[in-house]
Amino acid sequence: MPVIVVSPLSRIAEMAVRHRCREMVSLLAKEQNFHRPAVIDATRHLLLGMNDISFAGNAGLVAPGEDHVQQIIEFARQWDRSAPLLIHCWMGVSRSPAAAAIAALAVEPDQDEMELARRLRLASAYVTPNSRLIEIGDQLLSRNGRLVAAIKAIGRGADADGNTPFVFSPLPEPAVHAG
Repeated sequence: MPVIVVSPLSRIAEMAVRHRCREMVSLLAKEQNFHRPAVIDATRHLLLGMNDISFAGNAGLVAPGEDHVQQIIEFARQWDRSAPLLIHCWMGVSRSPAAAAIAALAVEPDQDEMELARRLRLASAYVTPNSRLIEIGDQLLSRNGRLVAAIKAIGRGADADGNTPFVFSPLPEPAVHAG
């Protein structure tokens, strides 16, 4: 089963090697420097420059936009799912969990948003997905407000130290049939 590994920047090399990732999405401030782990194919690394803010208009900061989210959707749809997809931001709490939810719906659009949000919360008590990314993803994926409502329903995550990666299934759990 394919998985998405969500990580803070400080642990991307470790997570990439441990989970044998070959593809990565980076959501970082525009000028933030870092080294792409060598196990990540350079042609399968999506780098998106944005700040972790929920509204445009902050002087000098880049708010997540439609182009960013469209690139996440397209990248996820091209993911071959033979190896985990690594998604990271600075702390692995806001931008990357939002991108993971968007990617999950991009690759498996027939799933229930509330079940997806519950899976995300079960994977990490700390996630507080960036509301702007979620709103744009909801719109671009034609979720009609269901993704926004589901993420709001799981609420704000616990306080985090930014050092807690997690693994998240982009697919709904298979139904268990008795007998």
